[in-house]
Amino acid sequence: MSADQTLAFDPDCHIFTGCGFPAPGLHTFMYEPIFSVGGFDFSKPMLLALLGSIVVVGFFWAAFNKPKLIPGKMQMVGEAGYDFVRRGIVYEIIGKKDGEKYVPLMVSLFFFVWIMNLWSIIPLAQFPVTSLIAFPAALALIVYVLWISLTFKKHGFVGGWKNITGYDKSLGPILPLVVVLEFFSNLLIRPFTHAVRLFANMFAGHLLIVMFSLATYYLMNEIGFVYAGASFVMVIIMTAFELFIQAVQAYVFVLLACSYVQGALSEHH
Repeated sequence: MSADQTLAFDPDCHIFTGCGFPAPGLHTFMYEPIFSVGGFDFSKPMLLALLGSIVVVGFFWAAFNKPKLIPGKMQMVGEAGYDFVRRGIVYEIIGKKDGEKYVPLMVSLFFFVWIMNLWSIIPLAQFPVTSLIAFPAALALIVYVLWISLTFKKHGFVGGWKNITGYDKSLGPILPLVVVLEFFSNLLIRPFTHAVRLFANMFAGHLLIVMFSLATYYLMNEIGFVYAGASFVMVIIMTAFELFIQAVQAYVFVLLACSYVQGALSEHH
């Protein structure tokens, strides 16, 4: 795959030149490997995910490596971010007593997802890692395994299945239907939607930004310059909107993760 195909961009293609609009598609999300080792391909999204991990770990290490009673700017920002997830999400959903032990995981998930989303508007990077389903799926799998393990640890084997299937004798004749629906909903649909919600939003947002960016360049010819300005305004608007969505999706992902943990720890989910 060539660089032009990867970017869905032809530098010689403009309106009124007999060239059709080079609409972005799935190829916009595909990158040639940076290098390969033993059949393993290391690509740009992997590099961004790795850099995202380093950024998150490096930031919190710098913020809390030598904590002070009167925090400096870095520590203050770190404490604010940590406290936002702890009090605003974990405590609100799981509760302070049960939720404290899960705060480090949820903080890690929040900031890791956020930085992977944020790469979309960072110069040179300009790609949201979570727009590739493999990354949200891997994170959702971590939450899924945690939820399953906590459910059976808390309620035992029989109680765990009752919790997962919503078994309740008081439901009477509709109990079999509820059990079947809850079984498929929790074991199959839940992890799928958890991953797809993040993936779909980042995929769509990046596609729109790329489309308007390409349209701006494509229209820069003759009278098309008038419309190129409008397209460029849309690039700015979509980028600003995407900045908001990136944070919201990180919040929602962790919010759902906490709700699953809370469901595993409660008598009824």
